[in-house]
Amino acid sequence: MSSSHSNSDRPWRVVVIGGGVSGLAAAFRLQELAGAANRPIDLTVCEASDALGGIVGTREIAGYRVELGADSFITNKPGAINLCRRLGLDGELIPTDARYRRSLVLSRGKPMPVPEGFQLLAPNAMWPVWRSPIFSLAGKLRLAAEYFVPAAQQPVEDESLASFVRRRFGQEALERLVQPLVGGIYTSDPEKLSLRGTMPRFLEMEAKHGSLIRALRHEARSSTTQDRTASGARYGLFATPRLGISQMVDALIARVQTSATIRLNCVVSQVTPATDGATYQLEFADGTRAPYDAVVVATPAYRAASVLRTVCPGAAGALDEIEYASTAIVVSGHRLSDVANPLDAFGLVVPAIEKRKILAVSFTSRKFPGRAPEGCVELRTFVGGAMQPELVDQSDDQILELVRRELHELLGVVWKPDFAIVARWMRSMPQYHVGHLDKIARIETDLKSQPHLGLAGNALYGVGLPDTIASGERAAERIFQG
Repeated sequence: MSSSHSNSDRPWRVVVIGGGVSGLAAAFRLQELAGAANRPIDLTVCEASDALGGIVGTREIAGYRVELGADSFITNKPGAINLCRRLGLDGELIPTDARYRRSLVLSRGKPMPVPEGFQLLAPNAMWPVWRSPIFSLAGKLRLAAEYFVPAAQQPVEDESLASFVRRRFGQEALERLVQPLVGGIYTSDPEKLSLRGTMPRFLEMEAKHGSLIRALRHEARSSTTQDRTASGARYGLFATPRLGISQMVDALIARVQTSATIRLNCVVSQVTPATDGATYQLEFADGTRAPYDAVVVATPAYRAASVLRTVCPGAAGALDEIEYASTAIVVSGHRLSDVANPLDAFGLVVPAIEKRKILAVSFTSRKFPGRAPEGCVELRTFVGGAMQPELVDQSDDQILELVRRELHELLGVVWKPDFAIVARWMRSMPQYHVGHLDKIARIETDLKSQPHLGLAGNALYGVGLPDTIASGERAAERIFQG
């Protein structure tokens, strides 16, 4: 056990900087570890805003259950589902609606189904691709030829999504389908997005099977799930709490608050080495200071870089290099009679080549029950991202007008919404550019000299809720074992 645990005349003083999901997960894990070890802990959570929970949040508006951030999580990564079990919420989780498990993609101005079995980058069968009007004959032939494209001669350290897809499937597959499907997750420029940092399984498939089509066919044959024909993301693996993501976050906050001190509107300026027997000293924006034995920094990378500049300059430098994108989400509720499109899918993704003003539309109430009143539908329309950053700077009225026009032209929506709100998430989506894992390695190397300092957040090992939660728990375990 570390020296910070060895002082038996007082509790172990720990602070978590950041009260979003990763910070709350770290705090909860610290409470679990300290309780199991019967170790007294004096735990503080410092949050710069006036509320805990970060960029997730569920609201009830006009009979609709509205998600302003993430609306679900994938279950084949254990972070979120394990947390729900420990919070006693496992019985509250609901799966996606099997009736609508497919995606649409805008193709030459019209919504078209993504070919069955197409999993983000590649299909597990060619027949649905041959039947699809999304690709030209030349594009279909090039995509099918992937079966015979040799694997990279040497293991690829890192490669952009665009380079990989172009090399294996051709330009048309990238532009017409892969870019919008992946862009709906990462809001990134495919020419910069690191494949190894985001979806390494496809590089592993190439290395093991030579062909992604061959690898996915093998997976489909050996799969025991019923989601083999779903298009887009593997929607059968997604779940959410019955009352929305805030049901999980609120339960997490309630657990943390039982024994932690919560400081809202509390801005940490800097973490520095302490001189009074503690390990670190926190300097706050109001000029006050406080000593702590261990620290978890669970903030966006640019904020973490600022507070760690003195104590961990190497890590701070690497964190500063991580770029961010901003997104606006327009959530609106409509009567189904006001929408011409049948909306028989989970959503629509929009290729950049279509030159529209939106990234995607999620048909939220098609994904999960209880999100809209009977005869109505809830839509979440995404604007901005790395490839259209200027759109987020428009006023709310301008963004609403933009979305009204796009939804009318693309889905036949008559704009008589029961409600429509704009949520802006500025610098909220870290960009996992080529070389991202090198930055993470530099951060980890610098942190080796600081065993009582943990780092968490969605800028490190994944942007989804399971990865974000796992990053907080790893940071807690690191400092507890330090």
